[in-house]
Amino acid sequence: MSGVSERVVAPGVVPAPCASKVELRLSCRHLLDRDPLTKSDPSVVLLQQAQGQWLQVDRTEVVKSSLHPVFSKVFTVDYYFEEVQKLRFEVYDTHGPSGLSCQDDDFLGGMECTLGQIVAQKKMTRPLLLRFGRNAGKSTITVTAEDISGNNGYVELSFQARKLDDKDLFSKSDPFLELYRVNDDRSEQLVYRTEVVKNNLNPVWEPFKLSLNSLCSCEETRPLKCLVWDYDSRGKHDFIGEFTTTFTEMQKAFEEEQAQWDCVNAKYKQKKRNYKNSGVVVLADLKLHRVHSFLDYIMGGCQIHCTVAIDFTASNGDPRNSCSLHHINPYQPNEYLRALVAVGEVCQDYDSDKRFSALGFGARIPPKYEVSHDFAINFNPEDDECEGIQGVVEAYQNCLPKVQLYGPTNVAPIISKVARMAAAEERTGEASILDGDDGVLRSPRGEPALRDIVQFVPFRELKNASPAALAKCVLAEVPKQVVEYYSHKELPPRSLGAQTGGAGPSSAP
Repeated sequence: MSGVSERVVAPGVVPAPCASKVELRLSCRHLLDRDPLTKSDPSVVLLQQAQGQWLQVDRTEVVKSSLHPVFSKVFTVDYYFEEVQKLRFEVYDTHGPSGLSCQDDDFLGGMECTLGQIVAQKKMTRPLLLRFGRNAGKSTITVTAEDISGNNGYVELSFQARKLDDKDLFSKSDPFLELYRVNDDRSEQLVYRTEVVKNNLNPVWEPFKLSLNSLCSCEETRPLKCLVWDYDSRGKHDFIGEFTTTFTEMQKAFEEEQAQWDCVNAKYKQKKRNYKNSGVVVLADLKLHRVHSFLDYIMGGCQIHCTVAIDFTASNGDPRNSCSLHHINPYQPNEYLRALVAVGEVCQDYDSDKRFSALGFGARIPPKYEVSHDFAINFNPEDDECEGIQGVVEAYQNCLPKVQLYGPTNVAPIISKVARMAAAEERTGEASILDGDDGVLRSPRGEPALRDIVQFVPFRELKNASPAALAKCVLAEVPKQVVEYYSHKELPPRSLGAQTGGAGPSSAP
């Protein structure tokens, strides 16, 4: 599989969080034949528009000598609901080595659409057009989309075969294997095609990885069909045999060390009385990797507890001055309040009691006006929580006139306090506290940090953007951080933890 590795964003535009990941599978029908002696050798190039320009994202493999190709290469792209994502598919008769583009490639037609159109239809067939909008004969391209955001992991498979039928007169067969998923409507979807092993009746194919969603739509009892062919450079591959199984059956057979199937050619079975098989296909290795999404954890009962820490150091400026970040303007909220509300309104949806710990640092506080770097802004040391984001706003507005902005800027006590809360909640031990967007996090002594758990967003760069844009940037990494943490601890979502006897997560401070 391959995907879009980078997202081009115009300067000053806030990148939206990825709503979903989508797999695109391609096939064509009735392509133009550009080769005088054989048929076209087609491949498809995927391009995506960014800032008005078409950028090549990836390319399928070349299917030799075929006017009706089904491509095994899968394109994985990020889907953003709030954007118009323009895609272009270009089909070429490929003459370059290994499918690489070259100047001699013949253009067989193209099609433009949006990712939204493909997703809405799930399976979309469009005519291919030549330059200047002319139809490329009866040529069509079909794009099938699958949402893989909710996939439950991926599987590594390795196949080999023994004693396959010899289909060649002067050499041995050149076998390759195709794996198909049988859909609900009984149609068959190619999910993987191995490489060709030349001149070998006992081939060992390279291991490969597939998402469970791709393999069986995350339904492990869904029928799977495996076909073995003898490769022909003219595209007229000779059928050797096939068998049908399910992922559940594959797992059970592999665990019992009986993972092999007769490769059967139905025509031979009808004609030959003593026919048994055309060889045996063996599942040499199977590794299942479960992957849980952020929503798996949230829907399993994981809650997010939000702690607010406000900087009351003198560097913010005198609150009586309109230039101060703490300036109280009766007509509009200051920058602290804007940031607080934008982020808090998102977070409170994931906290059942909607109570926020609200702390301050860097101020002299009553009654003795000693400097504190860890105080409750509601001045209740026994309970620093406020009712909802509006409660935090009111506590802040009440606190500001009563404290003296001072210094220095020392946020470490509050971070340590929250870390202790997290450790008590999940027995996490030590946590890293710096953002690693510019590289691998390291401690002052140089040790690499286990995880990146902080997202720093300069508010002034977003002060003219919408509150939603600020919240998206601040919270962009939270889903990844939650999933990475529980994956590292090998904790499944609560609903799955109950099934496996493990302890599911309860909250993520």
